[in-house]
Amino acid sequence: MSTYSRLPVTFVRGEGAWLWDTEGRKYLDAVSGVAVCNLGHAHPAVTDALCRQAGELVHTSNLYQVARQQQLGERLTRLAGMENAFFCNSGAEANEAAIKLARLYGRHREIAEPAVIVMEHSFHGRTLATLSATGSRKVQAGFEPLVRGFARAPYDDIEALEKIAANNPNVVAVLVEPVQGEGGVRIPAADYLARLREVCDRHQWLMMLDEVQTGIGRTGRWFGFQHSGIVPDVITLAKALGNGVPIGACLARGAAAQVFQPGNHASTFGGNPLACSAALAVLDTIESEGLIARAAALGERIRNGLRTALENTAGVREVRAKGLLIGVELDRPCGELVARALERGLLVNVTADSVLRLLPPLVLSDADADRLVQEVAGLVQGFVSE
Repeated sequence: MSTYSRLPVTFVRGEGAWLWDTEGRKYLDAVSGVAVCNLGHAHPAVTDALCRQAGELVHTSNLYQVARQQQLGERLTRLAGMENAFFCNSGAEANEAAIKLARLYGRHREIAEPAVIVMEHSFHGRTLATLSATGSRKVQAGFEPLVRGFARAPYDDIEALEKIAANNPNVVAVLVEPVQGEGGVRIPAADYLARLREVCDRHQWLMMLDEVQTGIGRTGRWFGFQHSGIVPDVITLAKALGNGVPIGACLARGAAAQVFQPGNHASTFGGNPLACSAALAVLDTIESEGLIARAAALGERIRNGLRTALENTAGVREVRAKGLLIGVELDRPCGELVARALERGLLVNVTADSVLRLLPPLVLSDADADRLVQEVAGLVQGFVSE
């Protein structure tokens, strides 16, 4: 179906931060499959885990105990300070699970029509419930009637949440991204999540964080919320968890961890041995190669390099970053930069119309990071000078 506007290139091989197309041309990948391939391409640890597991057992279903799933659940909950996990196949499915969990949590509190506060410019997926939660008319258009039960607030605005609380007694949860990725790499105030935690505690709301893009090391911590010194009630994950193998997770603690009971939710493929083996290899590799600290250092190197290179460039509004989630905001739409970069052997992404988004893998070398800065600076300067 015609659901994608694809670029005129087909990749056949990858290694680390590099890809090769059918013509043998080499590209520096600063997209990473949209924040998926944190370990880069063809990482031997993931390859070995997949080959070994595929030779033993791929799928049995959740009718039975799944050892790899149990191991992965224990690892993730320990890293995140959570208590239990539900496994699925994507970020949208993980957010669907969180939304269902919040509604059931509200019903247990005898709230007939539970509502979840979501944010303007957010992105949570393209299923009917998650696109309804998403703060983008572009994503929603044509799919009405939208799913009810969402109240919307400006991002990074605690006072707006308080106003909703005063006027909507049905609110049971808040769903928010630690950094808005699709919304333009929007980084909130340093105390935003801490203040949000206090509001949720005061009103007995679940604090639910969409860490689909920020999780698994992307921001220089295992999870984006760990920069704020708080712990949420629910976390959703996907993208980098399997380094390209489809897997998602919804983690919970406290009251949220006790909501789902057998029969409330399920996934046929969710948490199968193959996907969980890939995810365990990802976690092992990030730990053994010190890639959390590496992401923080690389992000600072690239951000500072771009700020220096673009300091006096008219048309550049801001360079911002949280680890290796990097945005260069221009004063005009810049979608054409994606094709221009491709011609230069560079893969980049544009989001929110005017933000050049960079999502390089955590295994990027210093030399490739410097090359990325040089290429992006040249690309932007050439574009804004026209």
